[in-house]
Amino acid sequence: MSYNRILVTGGAGFIGSHLVDELVKEGFEVTVLDDLSTGRIENIKHHLEEGKIRFVVGDIRSREDVEEALEGAEIIFHLAGITSVPYSVRYPSVTYEVNVDGTRNLLEACLRGNVERFIYVSSCAVYGEPEYLPIDERHPTNPISPYAESKLEAERVCMRFQEAYGLKTTVFRLFNVYGPRQRNDQYGGVIASFIERLRKGMSPIIYGDGEQTRDFIHVSDVVRAFLLAMNHNGAVNRVFNVATGVPTSINQLAQLVIELLGAEGVKPQYRDAREGDIRHSYADIREAVKHLGFKPAVSLREGLSTLIR
Repeated sequence: MSYNRILVTGGAGFIGSHLVDELVKEGFEVTVLDDLSTGRIENIKHHLEEGKIRFVVGDIRSREDVEEALEGAEIIFHLAGITSVPYSVRYPSVTYEVNVDGTRNLLEACLRGNVERFIYVSSCAVYGEPEYLPIDERHPTNPISPYAESKLEAERVCMRFQEAYGLKTTVFRLFNVYGPRQRNDQYGGVIASFIERLRKGMSPIIYGDGEQTRDFIHVSDVVRAFLLAMNHNGAVNRVFNVATGVPTSINQLAQLVIELLGAEGVKPQYRDAREGDIRHSYADIREAVKHLGFKPAVSLREGLSTLIR
């Protein structure tokens, strides 16, 4: 079946707004539900001005807000939620309410409406410290923060709705996503921080020895994975890693950003490693390749070059 009316929760955020861009470009009828706590109206302002999307300012915990946003929707991309690990440590109960109860609220509304497919955007944080590399979807889950715990529990809620009610569900576990609109604050990533500091003539800051590795994927590749799942029967009732499968050390990342910004000679500053930081993390993406035909198209150099330009 092909879908036309789509709800994107968190659609004013970094990843969500890029998904909205692509959906609008493809001609879908798009509604965005966002409380603008971390999302930015500027990310979707052009679509609002052109009347190409419907925008509901609301909370996923609110039945009324969700009912309004869900009107007519056939498929949901659920990206809304608390994504800051430090915030989750400080406010674990609120994190659980938003990420778990909010997801359950959406799923219950799906049963009252016409929604046929629910795509939940989770995180590689659910794996915790890897027991082996690369990390595949069968890797044990061992969340080490309230944020990661809440994402894993929300995944379980999604799958219970699939089993009990037949709601076609897909879970995506994103690794380290980067690209335009990524925030350079406590919610943003290391890439945005490196670029911002170097542009101000300051050294990038690396916590630990910089040999820790991550799997960086460009936001355009993430959006492509989402779109592949929309009408693909192979995506139903499955969990997929969304990543490149290529590990990059933080030292390598810093040197690449320094090179692309023409800041040769600038040396990173090293600080004490942060407590709880995972040493190595990169994904096995064979499930997404096999069942979705997904292959990342943007290399880290190419993605960073575009971002810096």
